[in-house]
Amino acid sequence: MPPKTHPFVEEAAEETRKGGLSRRDFFKYAACFGVSALVAGQLIGLSGPELAQAATMDWKGLEQESPFEIKNLLIQKAQDACAKTGCSVLNAGRGNPDFLNTTVRKGFALLTLFAATVAEKQGGARDIGYRRMKDGLAAEFTAFIKEQRGHPGAAFLERAMEYVTRDLGMDPDEAVFELTDGVQGDFYPDPPRIFPVTEAIGMRYLNRVVFSGKPPEGRFNLFATEGATAAMIYIFNSLRENMVLNPGDKVAIVTPVFSPYLELPVLADYGLKPVYIRCSEEMGWQIPDSEVAKLRDTGVKALSMVNPTNPTSVSLNADTVGRMAAAIREYNPDMVIISDTVYASFVDTFNTFGKELPENILGVYSYSKYFGVTGWRLGLVMVHENNVVDRIIRKLPRKDQARLDVRYRLTSTRPESIPFIERLEMDSRQVALAHTGGLSGPQQVGMCLFSLFELLDETFAYKKSIMDILRKRWTALYKALGLPEPTGDNLTRYYALVNIRTLAEKMYGKEFAAKLVKGHSLEFLFRLAEQHQTVCLPGVGFAGPDWSLRVALANIDEAACATVGANVLAVLAGYRKELGA
Repeated sequence: MPPKTHPFVEEAAEETRKGGLSRRDFFKYAACFGVSALVAGQLIGLSGPELAQAATMDWKGLEQESPFEIKNLLIQKAQDACAKTGCSVLNAGRGNPDFLNTTVRKGFALLTLFAATVAEKQGGARDIGYRRMKDGLAAEFTAFIKEQRGHPGAAFLERAMEYVTRDLGMDPDEAVFELTDGVQGDFYPDPPRIFPVTEAIGMRYLNRVVFSGKPPEGRFNLFATEGATAAMIYIFNSLRENMVLNPGDKVAIVTPVFSPYLELPVLADYGLKPVYIRCSEEMGWQIPDSEVAKLRDTGVKALSMVNPTNPTSVSLNADTVGRMAAAIREYNPDMVIISDTVYASFVDTFNTFGKELPENILGVYSYSKYFGVTGWRLGLVMVHENNVVDRIIRKLPRKDQARLDVRYRLTSTRPESIPFIERLEMDSRQVALAHTGGLSGPQQVGMCLFSLFELLDETFAYKKSIMDILRKRWTALYKALGLPEPTGDNLTRYYALVNIRTLAEKMYGKEFAAKLVKGHSLEFLFRLAEQHQTVCLPGVGFAGPDWSLRVALANIDEAACATVGANVLAVLAGYRKELGA
């Protein structure tokens, strides 16, 4: 008799036996309920050998899936193996860092305590407080901090508030009120797009991180979002709603790239046609002229990228950015550039299109990786006051403008005057609920405090510590692999993209490597998971080299990095025994 598991899994097994569900999809579904591949196979009447074949042989079908879906299968394989041996899974597939900033969290906790304390001063019953107005709030904050001098977050908060009032010129009562009221989270965000204090502090932070202290002329406006992924969805959605990007339009995508950014434009929601701008591994993941030339096509309406890159961990150099910007400026001046700069904090030298083409850029930044706040969902969209999107909207045919006026009339008597940055926020709530839009108050306050921490760190001590952690892990991995360690001031070292074919040639020669790549690269990853309980993601899923794998160094320590390298070599040695020279 087949084993008893979960009713839903058993129903799916029945559907699979009838041919209504593929075996591979059934294994994935069963894994979601914690059912092992062996038990799942028994449910559909397979023996052990048949199960292994059915679960792993459909490489061509599997490669069509997101690498993050494949990751779940790999984790299940590794867990199944660990269940037999009692080992633990080495997961080098997760992009979340295992390091995080503690000082800001302590300050955030203390600010929350202050906000609750001042609210209770006007309370009349237990557990109830009332919203405080701003008059005199700065003095109360100062007195509170003096009382809390022994608290680990007090010194940081005191310095942070001094910076806000001294360097940003904000009124002390207004600044303390916005942060206090924001951390209370007792009102909808107002203004919905971003708090004034968050915008002022966030822009000063971006000037340092993205523009290296030398921003271009003109003002950038910000929109606070739930991380970079939400920002990208909002951007593509609003560009579609405003008829800046329409079905059938071409969008250039710099590859390799974070796989959802490959998948997003081609969804039926947008119907865009991708044009891949391929970085060259031989050029250190820079972009050759032959690829830059694709930007001359006026049918390419937008350019999407992650810079510095995921998974190659490289920032585009000044020459590459300059050549691309020159092509856009001369041949395609209305191109919209959508750039995710989440990893800019991890490099010594960062070159942004925001300096070269500030009016074309829709810049996206996330605090998640640098401060270890992926679960907080903190992101910003940066749009220049004289941006190209507003110009495109103003040039739309009158009938299209009239259609947009109807859409935005809910929020203004002069909908035609609403700039794109405001439309972005409105569209994030489908306009009808625009007044309830915006990032939550506590999240915006967290964003302020993380920004202030970096701005107060004049010697970049925190950045140097984080980069040193990643550098040591990077070195440990490449030493274990026996490969030369890539160097340069434009490397984040957050991920490593390992070319297995190159490694195979170095270890056993070109003849062996040629035999190896006649198989399917995903099989290598499944062997790594099954035989060594190590999970890495396929580089091809990020539009990288077919026989490559991504190691997320930010989530595993030095020893684990060395183990990943050793395990990769062990799998390669197993292929050597099978295939010979």
